Amino acid sequence: MNQIENQFKNYQFIIEEDEKGTRLDLVLSLHLTETSRSFIQKLIEGGAVRVNDKICLSKKEKVAALDKIEINIPEPEELAIEKENIPLDIVYEDDDVLVVNKPRGMVVHPAIGNYTGTLVNAIMYHLGDRLSSINGVIRPGIVHRIDKDTSGLLMIAKNNLVHEGLSKQLAEHSITRKYIALVYNGFSEDEGTIDAPIGRNPKDRLKQAVTRENSKRAVTHYKVLERLGKYTLIEAQLETGRTHQIRVHMSYIKHPLVGDLVYGPKKQTISVEGQLLHAKVLGFVHPRTGEYMEFERDIPEAFQKILDNLRK
Repeated sequence: MNQIENQFKNYQFIIEEDEKGTRLDLVLSLHLTETSRSFIQKLIEGGAVRVNDKICLSKKEKVAALDKIEINIPEPEELAIEKENIPLDIVYEDDDVLVVNKPRGMVVHPAIGNYTGTLVNAIMYHLGDRLSSINGVIRPGIVHRIDKDTSGLLMIAKNNLVHEGLSKQLAEHSITRKYIALVYNGFSEDEGTIDAPIGRNPKDRLKQAVTRENSKRAVTHYKVLERLGKYTLIEAQLETGRTHQIRVHMSYIKHPLVGDLVYGPKKQTISVEGQLLHAKVLGFVHPRTGEYMEFERDIPEAFQKILDNLRK
């Protein structure tokens, strides 16, 4: 789908050959990634979507190649993100940077149709207007993200100077990011590196995949921390930072994350909501002082209980 116009939150698309037969709500959500699918469905039902210049009220409508799709999305100023008094686990804070330990189950930033209960709502209450504006009203201060069901360390920029400095380090792959994950199956080796490009899955556009088509280089280093029968506890260190990188790479080498219903088995052998993945170590050079700083947080209690049960 090629975007051909984007003005005042009015989007127009042309359906490509490989997208024909896809539901209208799905094809829109795949390309308007900051907008939730449920909100897109409400817009369709409210008459905000046209197919070939005719209003379409059916979210289940199947699109055809060369269909022209138009959708009108409310202006973001009406989204006014609210400050919410949500407790934060603050690991470090100075005048430029905030490092927090995000709990499992919390979304990092609001999206259209989902404005509350996010990390951004919480840090806005804590910091007020003292956040960088580079990523706009919906993602103030957010330099990088982790998935909703991934817990762990995130850095927040309080001003644009620091935001630009941290973003540059991300682009140069110089930031230390180590994760702890519980994966399926045993390893014959103690450590290894996965160097395999990641892009949108050509067979399932809701997923990422290791693919040579429209992809970017992705590198994950891993080492075995503990062997637990048919499971293994590993440390995964990111060299690059692609969407769902650890989840995709570990599934690619036949070691999907426990709890990952997207890239792992549909029937999980351990009852848990979402992947068991924790961003344990975060290290970077402070853009203002030039000092290297590194922070660490242990896995959350629920993750620890599962490990304790496996050890028994």
